[in-house]
Amino acid sequence: MVSKCANPQCSTPFRYFRDGKLFQVDAVDNREISPPGPQIIPRKQAHHLEHYWLCGICSATMTLAYDPAKGVVTVPLQNFYVRKAAAS
Repeated sequence: MVSKCANPQCSTPFRYFRDGKLFQVDAVDNREISPPGPQIIPRKQAHHLEHYWLCGICSATMTLAYDPAKGVVTVPLQNFYVRKAAAS
């Protein structure tokens, strides 16, 4: 359940969908689903949806990105677009 802005420096509570941006992330749970030991079928990865919300003020200047070491993090919009353009 989304309760506040995903920006750690912001404490704006979530009240309405009309203010800000809602993000849906398909997260992969890498923990083992089957018991340890020999396996006949390959181990499956569990998927679950996570939701994040940036308030209107924060979403005007930043977005969310995935960092393998940290998970979902806030990124300034100008840095996000510069990195995307460099990757193209």
